[in-house]
Amino acid sequence: MSDLEAPLRPKRKKIWVDYFVNFRWIIVIFVVLPISFTLYFLTYLGDVRSEMKSFKQRQKEHDENVKKVVKRLKQRNPSKDGLVCTARKPWIAVGMRNVDYKRARHFEVDLSAFRNVLEIDKERMIARVEPLVNMGQISRVTVPMNLSLAVVAELDDLTVGGLINGYGIEGSSHIYGLFSDTVVAYEIVLADGQLVRATKDNEYSDLFYAIPWSQGTLGLLVSAEIKLIPVKEYMKLTYKPVVGNLKEVAQAYIDSFAPRDGDQDNPEKVPDFVETMIYSPTEAVCMTGKYASKEEAKKKGNVTNSVGWWFKPWFYQHAEKALKKGEFVEYIPTREYYHRHTRCLYWEGKLILPFADQWWFRFLFGWLMPPKVSLLKATQGEAIRNYYHEMHVIQDMLVPLYKVGDALEWAHREMEVYPIWLCPHRLYKLPVKTMVYPEPGFELQRRQGDTYYAQMYTDVGIYYAPGPVLRGEVFDGAEAVRRMENWLIENHGFQPQYAVSELTEKNFWRMFDAGLYEHCRKKYGAVGTFMSVYYKSKKGRKTEKEVQEAEQAHLETAYAEVDQPAD
Repeated sequence: MSDLEAPLRPKRKKIWVDYFVNFRWIIVIFVVLPISFTLYFLTYLGDVRSEMKSFKQRQKEHDENVKKVVKRLKQRNPSKDGLVCTARKPWIAVGMRNVDYKRARHFEVDLSAFRNVLEIDKERMIARVEPLVNMGQISRVTVPMNLSLAVVAELDDLTVGGLINGYGIEGSSHIYGLFSDTVVAYEIVLADGQLVRATKDNEYSDLFYAIPWSQGTLGLLVSAEIKLIPVKEYMKLTYKPVVGNLKEVAQAYIDSFAPRDGDQDNPEKVPDFVETMIYSPTEAVCMTGKYASKEEAKKKGNVTNSVGWWFKPWFYQHAEKALKKGEFVEYIPTREYYHRHTRCLYWEGKLILPFADQWWFRFLFGWLMPPKVSLLKATQGEAIRNYYHEMHVIQDMLVPLYKVGDALEWAHREMEVYPIWLCPHRLYKLPVKTMVYPEPGFELQRRQGDTYYAQMYTDVGIYYAPGPVLRGEVFDGAEAVRRMENWLIENHGFQPQYAVSELTEKNFWRMFDAGLYEHCRKKYGAVGTFMSVYYKSKKGRKTEKEVQEAEQAHLETAYAEVDQPAD
């Protein structure tokens, strides 16, 4: 068997869930899509109403809502009430992992009012927003001003709070890092109800660095100040086909944005946006974008493409055309480019609605897309949910750039999922060691894409049904994820916590660093008030015993090898 050849697997017997999943599109079309569209429209109206309010009015409402949160926290009786959680329903979170910790005893704090853009400060180039502001909302406000967040995650529904406390990436992350790297200040309500503003150089700097990836287990985020950048009206996008083995595809991807001479900070050599989609073990399309003015886009001979229209081909299928027609260039309106994957949920839409990419469906019903992920989760029972955990993969492997080829070969052998999404991001060398951190000594190697201050990583996005499942063969999804997590630990990689995880507590703290996080848990009173990040992201229902263990901090465990950070 060759290195890339997947192991032979026996055929799998179908059960009733298989048939239900195959015909789930009926529920999606007649129930999920109409409700989704209604919710999107009502949310839009609420956003417009919010934008019509003055800055003073929005700030006044924000201050009043913060007082309610503080009051609610102070009402909690630690000896009787459970750990603090937001009042958001368990199925609303975007991602395969249901928030099972809410199925155990908990004390709810309602943050549903925190969905306003508080201020766009053009002088400081800062957007001050509340945690439930989503990417569609913020881009609708900023792009007409020729401004944008430095990192705008592709899906409209992703919220600021989720991207900060969890994981956020976009095609500009090879320049600006992850979403949390673009935040300059957090407004946090601590366990005791104290409201603090954390920045990288004030008295709460340790909290500032500990918040990302903490899943809201250090305090309640009530606003954030995020970096803005100037942008132009269009994105000049170049589609370049690549044919070869996975190692050759990986190298072509690296060369698309990382100069071989190491001049990684030169805007003449580095594009504004980067992504690659791998369609098979031998075919991929590398895309690089540069901001362009309306005047340039409209010049005679240039091709413009408004990909945001509901009847347009899905973006990943449009990009695939480069494999047949060769390299081509087109100009896409900037905001439409930002959200190019929203309507088809990358390529997950093909599994949810097998015919939704057909021209007739797009033309007649494309305006109803996409279905809200939260509603898809709400309409699936325990059996369906478990089926997707076993027969479906929605995972991201964050790996050092020079190991992308190895990661692709591993993913092919173990999961055989296509398309695969590649998106680079910087992992900064910070003054303190955070939960995710670059390889020690990376700056001495100066590999392609690295700088002295940041190591280049890549998100290998694996989202679809594995090849064995599509062929009707036996596939153990949980075991495949366990092997993936072990591979990441061995190769200094990371797994975003939105995904279904099989990590034990010991392996969780082998993958992530506990030092700063546990230091802040103790210092800011999170122990006994907020659940530990491992318990919060752990797969499965939380029992009362586990909740009590979390309340007692489990800091005496040897799993978290805690090094006290220097003050």
